[in-house]
Amino acid sequence: MKIDIVNVSKIYGTKAAVDNVSLSLGGSGFVGIIGRSGAGKSTLLRMLNRLSDATKGQILVDGTDILALKGVEKRAWQSRCAMVFQQFNLVPRMDVASNVLHGLLGRRSTLTTLFNLWSEADIRQALDILDRLGVAEQAAKRAEALSGGQQQRVAIARALMQDPAIILADEPIASLDPMNAQVVMDTLKRIQTEDGRMVIANLHTLDTARRYCDRVIGMRDGRVVFDGTPEKLTTGVARDIYGADGTFSEAATSTAIETLQPDTDYAVAMLGD
Repeated sequence: MKIDIVNVSKIYGTKAAVDNVSLSLGGSGFVGIIGRSGAGKSTLLRMLNRLSDATKGQILVDGTDILALKGVEKRAWQSRCAMVFQQFNLVPRMDVASNVLHGLLGRRSTLTTLFNLWSEADIRQALDILDRLGVAEQAAKRAEALSGGQQQRVAIARALMQDPAIILADEPIASLDPMNAQVVMDTLKRIQTEDGRMVIANLHTLDTARRYCDRVIGMRDGRVVFDGTPEKLTTGVARDIYGADGTFSEAATSTAIETLQPDTDYAVAMLGD
């Protein structure tokens, strides 16, 4: 899959959340996007998944402008482009297996999803994915009974049920403790390398970007100010990205996280307009 983001902007009133961004993404690498709160990271991912429309520009996927897609074609793209959110966006009182099965929301009838009428093959696939991610023993529990790290792995399992070509992860570890954060990042990296899927993740620490990413994109005030390998992510470059004055401290990168939308995001992503 080849993605060409061409002169894309998203303007709210007089402010450009994303300002004339152009990028080319291809292959099955792990791409990290870093920057301060309000840099435009989340907005960029939301435009890629069509949760938000661009004010101008194109996003070409293998030559097709996904910003022009509507109806069935838009929903088909969203099935190929799965989202993982900071706050998991699971249905708390629903069991884990059913949450994962809702990754098929865009491919099954309304009746099927409304009454949980899943096929045996669908259920087996969901359990296999949960087993792969190390949370199969939690399948019958309510999602709200799980730890944060377990819930995020369930959210990743739900994304995998879509069999996507690309996984977009919007601050997937921002609300997790260091141990669970490592487990989740290891999971995403393993999926990227073993499955050959592209992963694009908004991240809030430089150490995480350096450890897991093949490519790092730095954003500031809606613009791309860095695009390179982790090895080139020097302290000087970090100052340019985060706008730090004086001595740069990596701890500053985790002081503010972009705000996500409510739990309806996942349903909107699957159902489209």
